[in-house]
Amino acid sequence: MSATDSPTEATEATEAADAPAAHPAPAEGRVRLDRAAKTTVGLLFLAWIVDYIDRLVINLALPHIGTEFGIDRTQQGMVLSAFFLAYAACQIPGGLLADRFGSKRILLWAMLIWSVFTALTGTAWSFAALVVIRVLFGAGQGIFPAAAMKAVAERTGSRERMTASGWISSSNSFGAVVAPLIAGPVIALWGWRMSFYAVAGLGVATFVLVQLLLPPARPAAQTEAAEGGGGTRALLATPAMWLYVGMLFGYGMLAWGLNSWVPSYLQTERGLSLESSGLLTALPALFGGLAMIASGWCADRLKGRPAVLVAPSMTVAGVAVLAMTQAEGLVAFETLLCLAFAACTFCFTPIFAVPLRTLSTRLSGAASGMINFGGQSAGILVPMLMGYLADTYSFTVAFAVLALGAALTACLALLAPQTSETLRSRLGPTVRD
Repeated sequence: MSATDSPTEATEATEAADAPAAHPAPAEGRVRLDRAAKTTVGLLFLAWIVDYIDRLVINLALPHIGTEFGIDRTQQGMVLSAFFLAYAACQIPGGLLADRFGSKRILLWAMLIWSVFTALTGTAWSFAALVVIRVLFGAGQGIFPAAAMKAVAERTGSRERMTASGWISSSNSFGAVVAPLIAGPVIALWGWRMSFYAVAGLGVATFVLVQLLLPPARPAAQTEAAEGGGGTRALLATPAMWLYVGMLFGYGMLAWGLNSWVPSYLQTERGLSLESSGLLTALPALFGGLAMIASGWCADRLKGRPAVLVAPSMTVAGVAVLAMTQAEGLVAFETLLCLAFAACTFCFTPIFAVPLRTLSTRLSGAASGMINFGGQSAGILVPMLMGYLADTYSFTVAFAVLALGAALTACLALLAPQTSETLRSRLGPTVRD
């Protein structure tokens, strides 16, 4: 599809209808969030940071867990993959539950479940127990993303939706900055188990804030929810939607591969301390967070257009990862890692942009879960695969394989529908109506 497809009149009408009646629609190119949208962004930004901290603590603790339980890198990768197995499996059900029971209710249940199993991770007494706990932890976190994206769609207009999503999604990267700053000192002072107890408390506190302060959905979204309607099965059977799923799978290969194994690589191969490896892991995540904020703004300005936003950025990310494997000095490695993170995370929000700008909010949970399933499915495969490659060959081979994910995303970005008009033409009538 051409990256220069023009938007339809139907899409423009939908965007105008999304604007609050008391305020005129903003001029084309201007993106502003109202008070309810800003509150939603702030709360979900905080919730997702805690989500990500809870998820990433184990990456920092993994060398200590491996020593205590006597497990090699392949088994350590299995612990990481166990989380993603449940996390990926719950993406689509999470979206369907949010569409059926409401985004806020599912958000709160997700936060409560994952906080409980974060704390229980600190009680693990064996490799098998750790795997089971991480599976259940993954199920709790797996129903969260689609519900969060639906909550955003219900509280924003389509003109500013991806800007809001970009701010919220950047919390993943900022969570990666904060996680080592919190968990690193706790692990060093009190051991890896205490780090899980500490971050579980953050989840409970955030649960209370979301319960009390999340604004109600916009009237139009409440009306759509009350009217109900079908279209979910047709959406899941739409081939064009699976192109976005595939894009996020390639993104997930790169993102989860780097997040999962860079801390261990820096400690075991570069000889860095836990604190130093945490700081060097935090810096690329900071660049990634800034890139994700920028990508949301760009996605709203350019109405998605993955060929313009995703393909070039993911190409840069793939080249940076390949160069990173050949970097001898630590400064060169870190510079290329920062570039790879920034280019990769820039792609996340634009992958969702066209579907979430096009579909009704009654299907936004299912659509978000469907696309997210692709990214998290990569998390099942990549950590374990990289652990095996690092054990059998080297970390150089393990990191080089991640470039395949970048190539996949870049290619699919050229094939996917570039605008709402193009995507609408490929959807069935029960999805369009």
